[in-house]
Amino acid sequence: MNIWSYILKRVLLMLPTLFGVVAITFAVIQFVPGGPVEQALLEMKGRSGGGEASGGGASGYRGRQGIDEQRIEEIKKLYGFDKPPLERFGQMLKGFATFDLGQSFYHHADVWTLVKSKLPVSITIGLWTFFLTYLISVPLGIAKAVREGSRFDSLSSVVVLVGYSIPGFVLGVFLLVVFGGGSFLQWFPLRGLTSDNWATLSWFGKITDYLWHIALPVTASVAGAFAVTTMLTKNTFLEEIRKQYVLTARAKGLSERKVLYKHVFRNALIPLVTGFPAAFIGAFFAGSLLIETLFSLDGLGLLSYESVIRRDYPVVMGTLYLFTLIGLVVKLLGDLCYVWADPRVQFESLSK
Repeated sequence: MNIWSYILKRVLLMLPTLFGVVAITFAVIQFVPGGPVEQALLEMKGRSGGGEASGGGASGYRGRQGIDEQRIEEIKKLYGFDKPPLERFGQMLKGFATFDLGQSFYHHADVWTLVKSKLPVSITIGLWTFFLTYLISVPLGIAKAVREGSRFDSLSSVVVLVGYSIPGFVLGVFLLVVFGGGSFLQWFPLRGLTSDNWATLSWFGKITDYLWHIALPVTASVAGAFAVTTMLTKNTFLEEIRKQYVLTARAKGLSERKVLYKHVFRNALIPLVTGFPAAFIGAFFAGSLLIETLFSLDGLGLLSYESVIRRDYPVVMGTLYLFTLIGLVVKLLGDLCYVWADPRVQFESLSK
């Protein structure tokens, strides 16, 4: 099986997976109480909060009492709930096929436009988290493997495990309290990626202002992420160092540096290289909700959370579709990276 046949087979397998995820989520949504119709009726009655009926219709919902039936039908038509669920599901799939994700009930804007407007925040946190994690973790993991059992290895392991044991949002709260104007120092801003006067600053001032704003959220995101990568790097290097070919290379008189970087390095980095795509995309979304909420950053995590709370179903389904599609593509890229890093792996074995 050549590479193109393998890619085609994987893409064809993605389609039923993507369909299943979207179909199950759509079915669950039909039974979620307090849908957009019910919330609209509550607003009309001057009340707030969720309802007790299903997410799709207003039938049997006590919030409809005192509201004209024609008005209720107009609201249902406005949100598309005047059609049967299967018809709505079919229209949604047709739109997804052309990346038409629909219109947001709450924001009254195209879902794809909303996603693009939130991407800069998520990309900013994700890129910094990804690059800092690998820039710190890989060299640290190699150093720990080479110096296994030393005082450096023990002390760094304590630091790594402490960082791993503290959730990112807990560290974020601590950083805000200590350095963000809480109870102690006011060295860093509490919210946003830039200051209000960012447009009037010089290019150097803009860079400084930007780095000043992202210091705390990026620190909170990186703290837990780099621990896993560090220990993975250390363990993979230790496993390779103990193999027979390393002993043979040393017996031939090669220096420790050549043995490490010419022989061990490539084989040990295979698990890390194959995890690059997933780590790169995961840095954008993993834990982004809590970090974005804590530091008042208007990104994809906050958008997804608010859409669930407000029953903004087009945003829920649209973002779920995009995230699932990205996850499937990233999994495929991870497998291709594995073959690229280790040519001994054949596509037949990956497809089993």
